[in-house]
Amino acid sequence: MAGGVDLVVIGADGGPDRAFGGSAHAPAGARLLAEVLPGMCFDTGAAGCRVSAVAPDADANAMLTAVRDAAQRPGRWLVVCLVGQLVADPRGRRLALVAGGSTPDNAYRRGLAWDWVVSAMVHGDQEEALLLVDAVADRDTWTALERTGEDSAGELLSYSRVPLWGRIGRYAPGRRGRDAVLPGDEGSFSRALTTVLRHGVPGAPAAVAPLDLQPAVAGLLDGGDPSGSSGAPGARLLVPPHGGRLLLRNRAAVRGALAGLSLSEELLAVLWRESAPTEPPSA
Repeated sequence: MAGGVDLVVIGADGGPDRAFGGSAHAPAGARLLAEVLPGMCFDTGAAGCRVSAVAPDADANAMLTAVRDAAQRPGRWLVVCLVGQLVADPRGRRLALVAGGSTPDNAYRRGLAWDWVVSAMVHGDQEEALLLVDAVADRDTWTALERTGEDSAGELLSYSRVPLWGRIGRYAPGRRGRDAVLPGDEGSFSRALTTVLRHGVPGAPAAVAPLDLQPAVAGLLDGGDPSGSSGAPGARLLVPPHGGRLLLRNRAAVRGALAGLSLSEELLAVLWRESAPTEPPSA
């Protein structure tokens, strides 16, 4: 297991407060990622992937403990998934993932601070790290993210030592937020990524990097905006960088190879099971 993948999946439900309705489907998105991602790691598979799935109503301490514990285990890759709603501190310099039971007055203090997660990943024992983000932000938090420069919340999204991949969208609480793409719901990054991983990318190699999958994932976000665009008005795509050695399985390449061979149905079934994702191990 020392050469495998540590996967931490956090889908935080902010609770019944209307201000945090953007996190309502976050647990569903997290479950999808925990189900699909392990079996898609090309050279480890589900057997070489240790999964920590945090409860949707967990507090920030439990979330951070899961990240730190995973980061302390020697391995090749650390992949952390944050699904939910982001909130900024009153000065607009720091971000946090809203935790269950939060209110507008204490959401930042109760939430999982973004810089805590990044710090744990940077100081981990893995060779490489990747942070997957499927989140929304309210008006004030979005304004903070648009600021650039030192000590701004927006600068947290370009930290070079922890590559990011995902989507952050705008969310307006109440009736105005009904048309927003919510994390874990249709059109979200977690739904798009798991769909692409399950079906693959025709014409691509059997092993693909996150950047190779980005155009297909972006095509399922907000009506098919191209890779690198900001998606629908008020959405920001986080595109994975070039480089890195994390490779994912392209199931379309496996199907294409099998379709060109004259094999028995029994052997085809065996090969298909070998290429398909399996249930993730218990956390």
